[in-house]
Amino acid sequence: MATLKFILILLEVLMIFNLLIAVHELGHFLAAKWRGLKIDRFAIWFGKPIWKKRIGGVEYALGWIPAGGYVALPQMATMEAIEGTSESSEKPLPNISALDKIIVAAAGPLFSLLLAVAFAVVVWGVGKPEAVGAKTTTLGWVDPNGPAWNSGLRPGDTIIEIGGHKVTEFSSPSPESITWRIITSDSTNIPIKYLREGKEQMAYPVPYRRATHWYERKALRQILIAPAIEPIVNRPLTNSPAQVAGLMRGDKILALNGESIPSAHAVVHMEEAMTNGPLKPVTFTIQRGSETFDRVLQAEKPLQPADGSPSFGIEWMVNTNLTLSHPTPGQQIQDSANQILNTLGALFSRNNDIGPQQLGGAVMIMRVYSNLFYNEEGWRLVLWFSVVLNVNLALLNLLPFPVLDGGHITLALIETIRRRPVSARLLQYIQTACAVVLIGFMLMIAFFDTGDWFRSAKSNKPIVFAPKN
Repeated sequence: MATLKFILILLEVLMIFNLLIAVHELGHFLAAKWRGLKIDRFAIWFGKPIWKKRIGGVEYALGWIPAGGYVALPQMATMEAIEGTSESSEKPLPNISALDKIIVAAAGPLFSLLLAVAFAVVVWGVGKPEAVGAKTTTLGWVDPNGPAWNSGLRPGDTIIEIGGHKVTEFSSPSPESITWRIITSDSTNIPIKYLREGKEQMAYPVPYRRATHWYERKALRQILIAPAIEPIVNRPLTNSPAQVAGLMRGDKILALNGESIPSAHAVVHMEEAMTNGPLKPVTFTIQRGSETFDRVLQAEKPLQPADGSPSFGIEWMVNTNLTLSHPTPGQQIQDSANQILNTLGALFSRNNDIGPQQLGGAVMIMRVYSNLFYNEEGWRLVLWFSVVLNVNLALLNLLPFPVLDGGHITLALIETIRRRPVSARLLQYIQTACAVVLIGFMLMIAFFDTGDWFRSAKSNKPIVFAPKN
């Protein structure tokens, strides 16, 4: 059953990922047809074709490198480094106008944007799932040995500003999220304004970065905090101490050993603290409806993963407790555009942790889609993510970098200003050099993405406890 589900999700991921590629390239294809350009090939994926068929003078192909697609248009620019040679490579073709080049180049991003709008309309109707606790800025856990604690922050504090910027949620690429403002802060001490018992106070934690290996992305700055997540049980794991003690879905944990807890993180970090210590019994004070009672649980080492921390075996209502919002298509497009523009702005800043290696490529995109499909609200989340991804695809392709659509538009504008085309030989050198840089960058990102995926799969193995008699 698990294998069948994996195969179905794999097919769904490939379907949605290739739809995004095909629609973008269809924009170029239809615009080229309209403007009368010679079209050699319409390809999904890069590399030597593993399937191809010629129809009406155009070769339709499927490559073997799942990282994008292209429409081979020899009158636009020489792109043999990516597209390979074609039947038109040695044949003289009539020149096309700069306007034709701009229209054809802009059509791909336009179609990606139109697809984003189509997805956004559907999301507006069916709703976007959001975790109930996603909007909180109240701290549920502060590492007692971390930067936040040393600066005076404590569980229960509500963060309202970071570096003079208002924050309204905990973790997202939004400029109003706590994690984003910490990652992109450019000061040694991060100014944080917070509320404690209704009074505004300031803290200035010095951010921490964990050590990484050469094969990992550089770590981003953090201050070792977590949001307040109500300690409500989603389900006890099979054969776990929680199941043996009779915990049920909807139970709320009020205290551990008589000490009240503000968040589920208190239980999680108690489990982690037992890794190198004794497994002592812990008294859970539990609220079930109008009833309050105690249960004694003793964490145990699971059978799987073999190196896992001792655990009580509780799955919490974190991403399972969802509500549906219905943002308008315009709001979704605007939010998605703001995310990529903020990322690009941070990317070109010297004073924060965002660098080229923090970007994600095709592997990361397919990993995100795969994770979303496993969620109970999978299709709704996939539709929402597709809005974000298509807006990203449209805007990134408009960057004025040769090989990208924006590079073609820039060269066409230069041609308009100079009133003559850029030298074909010079253009070939530029395109080939930039293609090599782009391919190298894509390989680097794929390397980091693949490593992250394998490490995540290893660390997120399901917890399995020994059967009980």
